Amino acid sequence: MQRSFAKPSSTSAPSDAVGVPRVRLLTERISSAVALLAVAVWMGGLLALGALAAPVVFAVVPLPTSADAMTIVFRRFDAVAMVCAALVLVMEAARAANGARPRFDRARSVFSLLAAILAVFQGIFVSPRIAHLHALGVRPGPVSSSGSAAMGASLSRLHEVAVACAQTQVVLLAVVVALHVVTLSSARGHLVDKPGSPV
Repeated sequence: MQRSFAKPSSTSAPSDAVGVPRVRLLTERISSAVALLAVAVWMGGLLALGALAAPVVFAVVPLPTSADAMTIVFRRFDAVAMVCAALVLVMEAARAANGARPRFDRARSVFSLLAAILAVFQGIFVSPRIAHLHALGVRPGPVSSSGSAAMGASLSRLHEVAVACAQTQVVLLAVVVALHVVTLSSARGHLVDKPGSPV
């Protein structure tokens, strides 16, 4: 009796080829979700403190109590912002190690890095100096309660730098969010365009 042996199926190679992009897409989705959560905390905190809390506190609570209170709040948020910035950069590094980097991915990494640099600059250089001057009794303006016009002017400049840093971070982070959406959409579309790879 003649036996017939079935030829091994050749479908395993294509399925493996499809599996690699699917795993890559899953990794990108997870890293984007973590990064977007960090960006939400980071950008949301900037908006909540700078646009809502600070104006109300300074309008209702008299100096120096309002300045002292907001200095403590901003110093604590600086630590949160720097942790979020580090997390965003770690996720960018994870995505970079995952494969090719299209131009939108590279742009997102650049904007994330710029926002992180500003967060670290504000948290390590600007805010500590503001807190130090407030502790000395210096108030913004040409003449402070300590009688030093130079220190009062320096504090005013530091406040302007802090506001500019925060506003620039918000703009950069908004661009980062948009680029996350664009890159995820393009990655999913690239996978769907491949035959035999439904998502």
